[in-house]
This record gives sequence, C-alpha cells and structure tokens, in this order.
Amino acid sequence: MVGRRGHMASERMADGDEAGAPDPQPPAEAEDQLPAMPPPRPLDSIDRDILRMLQADGRASIRSVAERVHVSRANAYARINRLIEDGVIRGFGARVNHERAGQGASAYITLKIVQNSWRTVRAQLRDLPGAAHIALVSGDFDVLLLVHSPDNRALRELVLTRLQAIPEVLSTRTLLVFEETDLDPAP
Repeated sequence: MVGRRGHMASERMADGDEAGAPDPQPPAEAEDQLPAMPPPRPLDSIDRDILRMLQADGRASIRSVAERVHVSRANAYARINRLIEDGVIRGFGARVNHERAGQGASAYITLKIVQNSWRTVRAQLRDLPGAAHIALVSGDFDVLLLVHSPDNRALRELVLTRLQAIPEVLSTRTLLVFEETDLDPAP
C-alpha cells in the first residue's frame, strides 16, 4: 500500500519504523456523524437568486427577497426554510474587517501532518486563537489554516509555540496576507 508521502507502508513496517506507521483511526467524533440527509435536491434559478441575495445581505427581509426574486412572501419563506433544512444554507454571519477588529496580521499556514491524524490535528487547530478556517486538502501539504492575529509578533508565537508543538504536525509554512478582498456574489 502506498502511503500519503509515496512510501510503501509495508516497507516501513518491515524496517521496524513504528513511528512512520499510520496512526490508528481515533473514534469518530459526534459531529463527524452527521444525520442521514437525503440526496441534494437540484436548485432552480429562484433558489440560486435567493442564495446570492442572502450571501450579499444575510439580513435581507423575507419581503425584500420575495420582491427581488418575484415570488410571494410565503414562497420565499418556504424556500429559505427548505434551503436551511437541506443544509444548503449553513448559517448567517457578518463579514468582519479583521484589521479594524484588532486582528491586523493574517496568514495562511500550510501544514504537513502525520498520516491519519486529521481528526486529532483538527481538534487542536480549532482551539488556536484567531483560527478562522481549517481545510484538509490534497497536494504538497495536508492542511490549510487561515489565522488572524493582533500583529506579527503574536502570529510568530502562534506558529512557533502553538502549531509546531502539536506532535502530529511535521512541518509548517506561513504565507502572510498583505491584502484581502471579499468577492461578493454576482447581483
């Protein structure tokens, strides 16, 4: 069997390198066991218009949504509820200007982690101050982490003291964010 890094798992075991052997899978976390959801329903043009409108303004009233997409308020209300129940809409939130909120330093941090340690690492990354987004990805690294911190000194401490202290993290690479632009959905 070929491991993530291209090494033969049987070669590692034959060489007696137990440290290189994959970690056993930890028990599934409660949130990993999502309730059985029906297969996704196709979205029509009205659903897509509602989604674009709510992405641009999550505080839009049912009345304004109905008027904009040319349906009754009852229809708009039912469609939004269905999108929520189907898991298409995961929630509503505010877009934050992190610099104005005292989080002037942002970075994407790539991590290489021990094979099969995703759940353990994810749990530890969630506890990091300023962690905004965590993704398990394919390619030259395993995890992409977006963090916001008050300044570069705090960011440095986060990487050197907190991230690199996680035993399953093999290496990190920090990419400083100089400027961000939110892409608003098409009107």
